[in-house]
Amino acid sequence: MPTFEQFKLPDAGEGLTEAEIVQWHVAVGDEVTVNQTIVEIETAKSLVELPSPYTGVVAELLVAEGDTVEVGVPIIVVDTDPSGATSAGAPATEPAAGEASGSGAVLVGYGVAEQASARRPRRGSAVAAAPSGPTAEPAPPVVAPAAPVAVPAAAAPVRPAPSGPIRALVSAATAGRTVLAKPPVRKLARDLGVELASVPATGPGGIITREDVLAYSARSEPRTLATYAGDDSPWLNDAGTGSSVTPDGRQTRVPVKSVRKRTAEAMVQSAFTAPHVTEFHTVDVTKTMKLVAKLREDREFKDVRVTPLLITARALLLAVRRHPDINASWDEAAQEIVYKHYVNLGIAAATPRGLVVPNIKDAHRLDLKGLAQGLSDLTATARAGRTTPADMSDGTITITNVGVFGIDTGTPILNPGEAAILAFGAIREQPWVHKGKIKKRWVTQLALSFDHRLVDGALGAYVLSDVAKILEDPAQALVWG
Repeated sequence: MPTFEQFKLPDAGEGLTEAEIVQWHVAVGDEVTVNQTIVEIETAKSLVELPSPYTGVVAELLVAEGDTVEVGVPIIVVDTDPSGATSAGAPATEPAAGEASGSGAVLVGYGVAEQASARRPRRGSAVAAAPSGPTAEPAPPVVAPAAPVAVPAAAAPVRPAPSGPIRALVSAATAGRTVLAKPPVRKLARDLGVELASVPATGPGGIITREDVLAYSARSEPRTLATYAGDDSPWLNDAGTGSSVTPDGRQTRVPVKSVRKRTAEAMVQSAFTAPHVTEFHTVDVTKTMKLVAKLREDREFKDVRVTPLLITARALLLAVRRHPDINASWDEAAQEIVYKHYVNLGIAAATPRGLVVPNIKDAHRLDLKGLAQGLSDLTATARAGRTTPADMSDGTITITNVGVFGIDTGTPILNPGEAAILAFGAIREQPWVHKGKIKKRWVTQLALSFDHRLVDGALGAYVLSDVAKILEDPAQALVWG
């Protein structure tokens, strides 16, 4: 008799209450194994891949792509005994994955150790090793794929009967899958920040093709524009966002959710809680541009990307070391100022999913090459939509690089919980008075916004001036570093 198990949507981190189903990696009738990725979900903070807690055959997908689901709601049904190996009448007593008595659903470990329950061993089957994690719960047995198994239509599942028909064929294509791809395809995946194990293969023998990687990556690209009869200009319409076009074709309405919703809430909270002040500085960065060119030719930096942002990040870290009061937060509940003894350097990143601000943990401990690697990893992860809630938590100070869009400067809004944010503008060649003569120099503009409850104008000016001094003459970093 089949044994049906429901997988309930777990909390992907930091107490989030809902998530959107982005893409299913399995279909009804597919065989799955423990820890195999089955679905991508998007929370208010990140894109997360959920692994299967069961081995078996997918009996039903309970929610569709694009649906928003609350934590604890069943999203998939897995038949963990499609061959009927378990004796008839043996009840499935294990709580559904992601469920724990007296506790909210959690992602890591699918529960808490104190309340973990052991699955009853199945006769005639080997028990797979338990996945690592807090619960150390025995995993369900691995059901060896056999000939296609017909599921009796009258079989009574433990859960309520599924609303849709259950496919009779079992596909072992994704079970224990080995990633097959040629070196050029693997390189393409690395360049695009795509994890090959997540890419559906269409090539012969299950090989991942270039087209497979590009198609997978395209889902993270900006949405396409569509035009309608009578429009003065093209308007956005993408079914994947739940958007709808008004009958007259003059408006598109898109629900506010996920990352954009979270960003909006955070920015409103920041703008109307912390009194913002912004100071500006125009800087000759010609020597910084020369240093960047030299580093790009240096063998020590051949494996990392070197940009002016790297030097700016280093300059800000040195300024924080000289003026640690800038690295603080305001605790309203405790009525305390919290000074951080570490720097988690945030880098604002514009992605197709909206603005995210992941941070480089303990950036103050990194040398220049380590900082360059941290920036490269952070950028690649953000562009691939793989930034996790942990990547964005506990930031202490942030840089927003508006210069990549050709913008000279701006008045950035503080990341909530931080005292300052630095806007780094576009670098342009322009006339500049240098050593008493007008010469063509590389020039940029810096803008530092800060929380005036924590930072007064003098402290903000000192920090901004120190950043500018290093960009004007990077050798100054040797004196302060």
